[in-house]
Amino acid sequence: MPLTDNALQRALDQTVADGGGPGVVAELRDGQAEPWFGTAGVADLATGRRRSPGEHFRIGSFTKAFVGTVVLRLAAEGRLTMDDTVAKWLPGVVEEHLGADGATITVRQLLNHTSGLPDAIPGQETPRPEDPGKRFIYSKVNYDLSGMIVEQATGSTLAGEIDRHVARPLGLTETYLPTGDQTFRGPHARHYSKHDETGRPTEIHDVTDADLSWAGAAGGMVSTTSDLHRFLSALLRGSLLPPAQQEELFTTVSTDGSGWVPDTRYGLGVYSQRLPGGATLWGGGGYIQGSMSYAMGDREGTRLLVSNLNGDWNDFQETFARLFSTRF
Repeated sequence: MPLTDNALQRALDQTVADGGGPGVVAELRDGQAEPWFGTAGVADLATGRRRSPGEHFRIGSFTKAFVGTVVLRLAAEGRLTMDDTVAKWLPGVVEEHLGADGATITVRQLLNHTSGLPDAIPGQETPRPEDPGKRFIYSKVNYDLSGMIVEQATGSTLAGEIDRHVARPLGLTETYLPTGDQTFRGPHARHYSKHDETGRPTEIHDVTDADLSWAGAAGGMVSTTSDLHRFLSALLRGSLLPPAQQEELFTTVSTDGSGWVPDTRYGLGVYSQRLPGGATLWGGGGYIQGSMSYAMGDREGTRLLVSNLNGDWNDFQETFARLFSTRF
């Protein structure tokens, strides 16, 4: 691969054109010695500082891929099973807070979003739960509960288990789930939003230092493009999970009719997505106040693209489909 990629650079420029976002980065790897890295727009609207390699950013829901990996590794260790019920580990929790029966919901159903539990959106009334196993309902609650189960099963923190099972083995020194202090540990782009905490539209404002600890296991992690490449490559290639758990990871359910991302099937923290051109990619995306990210690649983990936009008002799906379609 040449160290220039004109089509991808044009797609980056288009992403931030006419106020589409503050700045965007993309890092492409396809087996060559040197990755391709491109930027457009700025990291800081006040100073005009450009975006650059090594920046930390909030990865939003791609956190779920890390949590799913940790749960599967705990299953491989015999610390829990995918058929364990929520009630076994968190007795009374979903009954008290969501009006559901934890004895009928399994760990697997939490991870593939077939638990029947609704999404909880700040400032909005939470819908009633449905029967588990019936259909895909994308819900942050599923991963909040999964993170709690990890902590119950290990006696450790979720952040500590992510570090033990993923970050340390892969040398992901810039990847972490913040605990307590929510400020970034390293160089970072400013994060900008056109929404308040409840999702209502507002003027563009800086949310870099906002307390987003509520996102937790569902979307609270921080990383970089290069660390996400290393993680996703290891996950797709099967070097993080034994064969049985790798098969579980890629056993998907349909998302049709859910109103979620079109042309997708959801596994255990990762999903597949068919691009308009017909290619099917694996990985995940992340949307959180002030940041949008995608990290996806081919099933073999040989060609991967990671991208981040430090604003939250672009068309999330269209933007990243355009970027990825330049290379897949």
